[in-house]
Amino acid sequence: MSVRILALVGSLRAGSHNRQLAEAAVKLAPSGAEVALHEGLAEIPFYNEDIDVEGDVPAAAARLREAAAGADALLLFTPEYNGTIPAVLKNAIDWLSRPYGAGAITGKPVAVIGTAFGQYGGVWAQDEARKAVGFAGGKVIEDIKLSIPGSVVRFAETHPADDSEVVEQLTEVITRLHGLAGEPAAA
Repeated sequence: MSVRILALVGSLRAGSHNRQLAEAAVKLAPSGAEVALHEGLAEIPFYNEDIDVEGDVPAAAARLREAAAGADALLLFTPEYNGTIPAVLKNAIDWLSRPYGAGAITGKPVAVIGTAFGQYGGVWAQDEARKAVGFAGGKVIEDIKLSIPGSVVRFAETHPADDSEVVEQLTEVITRLHGLAGEPAAA
């Protein structure tokens, strides 16, 4: 049985370094694991209980919930916007938190990592994302952390998948999350 890890990226920008980091994670998944990059966060309307009606949930939100329900764990990649989590990622978490107490991520292991331009690599945004995921019912893995600073300079001419330090750290993150998702990582 393979462990499915759903990856959500909090940046919509085509050249996003966090998206590149997520693409690297897809390639680095260990044997027995699959990292699936979810597309379509931009199409999900802002969460509103009035449109979260059973049988009539907006299609993009329903696809997100279905993808999360089918995952064994989640891996969130977040940049830092004005010292906090991007709206698109927070909105995804809000949709995944419902129905209250029985959302698609309830009890699932969730790790939050990312890269940002600043000297701390987006730790404030990552902390905010962990907080939101915890309230949403996810089992936040607090000790899985990866904050890569200086993204604009570090990845100006190098894809994260070609940075040996990043590859080593990202592989460790995925391997640990894989193990926590219910199946020991292959050696």
